[in-house]
Amino acid sequence: STSGCNSFTTSTPPHHSNKAEMAAIMRSATATRVTLSAPKASKGAFMGNAHAIRASCKAMNSRAVRLTTTMASNSEVSGSYASALLDMAKETGALEAIHADMDALETICTEDLTTFLSNSTVPNDKKTAMLTQIAKEGQFAAATSNFLALLVDKQRIDLLSEIIEEFDSLYCEVTDTQVATVTSAVQLENEQQFLIAKKLQEMTGAKNIKLKPQVDAALIGGFVVTYGANGSQQIDMSVAGQLEKVAASMGVPMSAVSA
Repeated sequence: STSGCNSFTTSTPPHHSNKAEMAAIMRSATATRVTLSAPKASKGAFMGNAHAIRASCKAMNSRAVRLTTTMASNSEVSGSYASALLDMAKETGALEAIHADMDALETICTEDLTTFLSNSTVPNDKKTAMLTQIAKEGQFAAATSNFLALLVDKQRIDLLSEIIEEFDSLYCEVTDTQVATVTSAVQLENEQQFLIAKKLQEMTGAKNIKLKPQVDAALIGGFVVTYGANGSQQIDMSVAGQLEKVAASMGVPMSAVSA
């Protein structure tokens, strides 16, 4: 299960690295605590009300007919809206604020909310009211609220999830941000996440690193880092991964070495 995303900016100049240094991260008993990007003041209340928002969406969905419309041009439309939002954010100097709003929206953009917003039988004023509540709880920038209202008005709010994804990709491009997924057997502490991000920054030369932490107990111990174009690069420091290598070298099933 994904536990959230953390963005890091490090100033260490890039140089070649090796797995031994990455492994040392997991053995570090103490590390200097770093300050991560702080959430907005009302984020606690915002996330606390997310459950109520989801419940409200689910209740309304149960009273409405669910309609699904797939358009071949959805990807292009989502890209166009995301690009327009990015351009506006850069021109007004609100790029970071709007990106934070998009990240917050992504956390509550559940199937229930998406279905509710996509349902043509739900009046636009109810959709707008729901989004206004979300924006208020999250203390979104005015530009974000206006953008959401525009999507409702243009009958494009059903593409919200896709637009958020496209916007994040564009944001990472213009800010030289490398996105990486870190899957660990247990939840990593912020210090460990920062050290992993710093090592990735040195390896890739990216200005910023955005980590997407996930937990998978099947790894037994350690972690796996996936990054690069379409997740093409991987660093496997997990116990399960090491056992798999041992099993492969011995030509026996993994169960034979993990029993």
